[in-house]
Amino acid sequence: MRRGKPAALLLTGLTLLLAATACSSGGGNDGGNGAANGNAGASGNGEETKAAEPAALGMMWWGPDERHTATKSALELYTKQNPNVTFKPEFMAWDAYWQKLPTLAASKSIPDVLQMDAAYIQEYVARGQLEDLSDVDLSGIVDPKVVENLKIGGKLYGIPLSQNAQGIAFNKTELEQYGIPLPQQNWTYDEYFQWARDARAKLPEGKYPIGDTTSWDGFNMYQTSMGKPPVMADGGKTFTLDKELFMKFYETYADFRKDKIVPPAEKAAAFLENDPQADPMASGVVMTRGATTGSVSALEQLMPGKVGVVNMPTGPSGGGWAQSTIFLSVSANSKHKDDAKRFVRWFITDKDAGQTLGLTRGIPINPEIYKELEPTLAEKDKLGKEIYDLSVEKALPFYSAAAGFSEWVDTYNKEMQAVTYGQQSIEAAYDKINKMGTELAAKAGS
Repeated sequence: MRRGKPAALLLTGLTLLLAATACSSGGGNDGGNGAANGNAGASGNGEETKAAEPAALGMMWWGPDERHTATKSALELYTKQNPNVTFKPEFMAWDAYWQKLPTLAASKSIPDVLQMDAAYIQEYVARGQLEDLSDVDLSGIVDPKVVENLKIGGKLYGIPLSQNAQGIAFNKTELEQYGIPLPQQNWTYDEYFQWARDARAKLPEGKYPIGDTTSWDGFNMYQTSMGKPPVMADGGKTFTLDKELFMKFYETYADFRKDKIVPPAEKAAAFLENDPQADPMASGVVMTRGATTGSVSALEQLMPGKVGVVNMPTGPSGGGWAQSTIFLSVSANSKHKDDAKRFVRWFITDKDAGQTLGLTRGIPINPEIYKELEPTLAEKDKLGKEIYDLSVEKALPFYSAAAGFSEWVDTYNKEMQAVTYGQQSIEAAYDKINKMGTELAAKAGS
């Protein structure tokens, strides 16, 4: 699972927290018209059955400015095609979005339509905040296997918007300038770490080949690549934090801090992704950072012509992920569920909407939409496709945090930040993180 996040997360050199990386039934009328009968898309251009009564749909999403602009234009297009439907849009950066959504969920005031991430969708389903969208007809639009893989408890709670992948972006211009070989597809973790050591020897003082890591999902990718189970499985009932791999992984980074292969903790804490002055890579301080299919375009705009991409490091079982991670969901408390369902289907079927939205949420899930876009792709868009193409061969599933593990995710980051500042040992951090995770899994199991 991308967003204006502090780059202390893995992949300043390794990953984005997806991201990308990544919601009780109430007054609606699901009575069986429109999308509920599979008639949401009547025309080849994805036109929806018009709403009979006026409806003002709230819609909320996160992302960079490019996504905001494109989405607002798409909403205007939908209203033009469906005059009885208007929108109350609300958009923000990733961090602000996930700080606000829990408050809205607690008051049952989530907007009719909301963007949802694979890292959080199970949590909001468990809270009873998201409507079942299994009755939205996706035949001929989304591969049935994809739909089946995305179901939770046999129901579909999010309409997938794109194919996404996690990779690494690198400053190819500066790497070439300093005579450092460019990263190659399907490199292993051992090769990745050795590349960082070798690059350090060629870089001047104040520049670093990779970033430090404090995020659980970065380690989870390492653990699963080595053939071990994911940290969380079975909806959080199974918890596996492999101590041997944990110690090896973070001892490597401890050595990297000593050898100035990663930035010091104080400098890493000041990074802010996609900020022209504070982005670790765009500022020229770090040579690599995490990027996804949907997020790399923002970096390319900051560094036109200087960005290269590669897939995540791999282990014996593969590495990284490549799949749908971003969705449109409908609030279980919406008073306009039928209208919302028609809209979310339109969002991935209307060709004009496809042109308007472009690749602002990654490679469109609908192959016909992508086919329309392909001849006009800009360099920033081609990079997103390149990340997906490079990643899919070795990709593992995307593993999200289980419901009830939000505090654990925050604790993981806090304890590992304490390690980077030299305030506690790696083993002490492991003991705290493992104890809390084991207790949460036992609670989930009971």
